[in-house]
Amino acid sequence: MTKLGEIIELPKIIDPRGNLTVAEQGQQVPFDISRVYWVYDVPSGEHRGGHAHRHCREYIVAVSGSFTVTLDNTHEKQSFLLNHPYQGLLVETKVWRTLEDFSSGAVCLVLAEDPFDEDDYIREYSDYVREIIQNP
Repeated sequence: MTKLGEIIELPKIIDPRGNLTVAEQGQQVPFDISRVYWVYDVPSGEHRGGHAHRHCREYIVAVSGSFTVTLDNTHEKQSFLLNHPYQGLLVETKVWRTLEDFSSGAVCLVLAEDPFDEDDYIREYSDYVREIIQNP
């Protein structure tokens, strides 16, 4: 069974001029980072995600505000509230993810293991379930 995800603490360097947090590949992020993107200005009530990746792992951080990430591997679901810029959620391959409940001004930063590849995405939940059953 595929592991759902794991919250990984990032170093929080407290400084009176402003705090700093860092995420390094091979340290807190257990893969080489090939792509970085961020999601923002999500309208109230909307959700993002709604897919799984066949190969690409992702590390998701709420750099501002908050949102909930729900992970599903067809056997169990787990929700994670991301609301600290010094924590990230590692999402393994073949895990369905949905991001929702974005606060006003929330910014979701994603560090991805692979460059964008449409063939890596499973975008329909029924296709996801069928593929997981055939290729656990």
